[in-house]
Amino acid sequence: MNKSSCTKIYIAQNLTEKTGFSVQFSNKLINDFVGILIESISNNKFNLKNIGTFKIIKKKERLGRNPSTKEEFIICSRNSLSFVASKKILDNLNKN
Repeated sequence: MNKSSCTKIYIAQNLTEKTGFSVQFSNKLINDFVGILIESISNNKFNLKNIGTFKIIKKKERLGRNPSTKEEFIICSRNSLSFVASKKILDNLNKN
């Protein structure tokens, strides 16, 4: 994979090439997986064995500033997502 970003269509096409499934079926698998992932993460913490852990981080309201105009504004509180890769993936990345 030489791309810097990866799309669901790209993943579905690769899945089709490797398994022989139709593109529509592969696309449905990817969409279902993403749906399950979102549902599971919304329960606060989700661990994919040998891949990593997704966790919701609650960010508080804070003061922000436009760097060009120096204008201050309030950044609303929001949820953010954190991903920590598993030791197995990190070890494979650091082999090179």
